[in-house]
Amino acid sequence: MIVVCGEALLDVFTMGETRTGLALEASVGGSPFNLAMGLARLGQQVGFFGAISTGFAGDVLMRALHLEGVDTAAVARKNAPTTLSLVGLDAQGVPSYSFYGTGCADRLLDSADLHGLPQNLRALCLGSFASVVEPGATALRELVEREKGRSLIAFDPNVRLSVEPDVALWKAQLAWMLSRIDLLKISHEDLAVLYPDLTLAAFAQEALAQGVRLVVVTCGARGALAWTPGGSASIHPEAVTVVDTVGAGDTFQAALITWLVEHDALSRAALAALDPQRLRSALTFAARAAAITCSRRGADMPRRAELSLAVHG
Repeated sequence: MIVVCGEALLDVFTMGETRTGLALEASVGGSPFNLAMGLARLGQQVGFFGAISTGFAGDVLMRALHLEGVDTAAVARKNAPTTLSLVGLDAQGVPSYSFYGTGCADRLLDSADLHGLPQNLRALCLGSFASVVEPGATALRELVEREKGRSLIAFDPNVRLSVEPDVALWKAQLAWMLSRIDLLKISHEDLAVLYPDLTLAAFAQEALAQGVRLVVVTCGARGALAWTPGGSASIHPEAVTVVDTVGAGDTFQAALITWLVEHDALSRAALAALDPQRLRSALTFAARAAAITCSRRGADMPRRAELSLAVHG
């Protein structure tokens, strides 16, 4: 099983003004939550490990996971509110986020909750603000130490300064992860925040030197790049009419992992052995999935049949 760790919340979109205020629409979300949903829709056996409220909003999140077939045995239910993320979109559909989550359930994961996780994980996926907000960050570091060398470990920092504004903390977390993970997916926006003086290639080489076997950098409208110890590859973006880009990075990661599973490459050794041709194939598959999400409102990620049509159409 692939287990995704991190926050689950509600993304709240403004739907226009009313006579007395704003009309709002809430959708299930959170980067790790989206990744788990995306993997399930692409046919992967996946579980979610995170803290979810016992309230009605938490019940909505749980129902969404169950409907997609995500295993929730390791979910820790907490008597606390659900985080709300107010999403604003610019003219190009690029989102900005304001989080309302102090004291909320997704931030209350702790080391005692680790007992609910199975011991035979195929892969462990972590990232976003759950990896830096305590006490959950400490619990997830304990999990990484437990699984290092046993399961493939993937990480996507997905920096959210509106949750944790201390850039040094995000940098320290990434630096700690680099010697413990196998697959790193990171956006060029995150790299610009964390390492503004490094080129993408220079950062990738540093990550590989630390032990990462596959480094992928997504560049939005400029495509994506990847590096392994044996080579590199890049692709141009998929042509798409963008509604918004909410969940695009999570979709890319879900599709990338799905490609690795389907091509028997979800292992440390197999990642390192990927040649440029196979890297381009993996990136292209992931970019096509992300393009489908960008063509729809919110983090509405594709199912495997849709992606097959996109690949072969």
